[in-house]
Amino acid sequence: MTVPTGRRERKKAATRQKIADTALRLFLERGYDQVGIRDVAAEADVAVTTLFSHFASKEALVFEQDDNFEQRLTQAVTGRAPHEPLIPALRHEIQALVRHCTADSAAPIWRMIDASPTLREYEESMRLRHAQSLATALADDPDLPQTATACRTIARFVIDAYALAREAADPQAAVDEIFRMIEAAWEVTCPTPRP
Repeated sequence: MTVPTGRRERKKAATRQKIADTALRLFLERGYDQVGIRDVAAEADVAVTTLFSHFASKEALVFEQDDNFEQRLTQAVTGRAPHEPLIPALRHEIQALVRHCTADSAAPIWRMIDASPTLREYEESMRLRHAQSLATALADDPDLPQTATACRTIARFVIDAYALAREAADPQAAVDEIFRMIEAAWEVTCPTPRP
């Protein structure tokens, strides 16, 4: 995530992080369904309107790194060096995200998410949005002469790789296995050999 440079931006980022940290602590202590937006705002010592200026919904408080994850995935496509292969760049980013989400400290958060139909539904909609952003980045890259269908398909595979690996007994081995399949699928759709 980009570090804010100005004082105002740093204050906004600090307030956002304080709200997110407070919400997560309360959700884990009391249970997601037992904590309301007003509880989070009061505990974080901010107005409800301030909370909503940083987070669009209660669910977004749980997935506070959502925008960062989405940016990292699209940056894996758009930030590649000329002639840098695509799939290894995406694999590297998914491995980093899986490591982050499978750390011991994340286990209670995922148990909370798995126990809540509302949070599971939000996560699914978030993954679909990430896949759409990634597909758009793929389609917009002039060095990737793929059809829109191929871009959408590979994007979904990459996003699903993250979800499947996160749930696997050996997440990193799962990333390796899944990305071998993604690489094969990508190569099949290539009209010309990759450098």
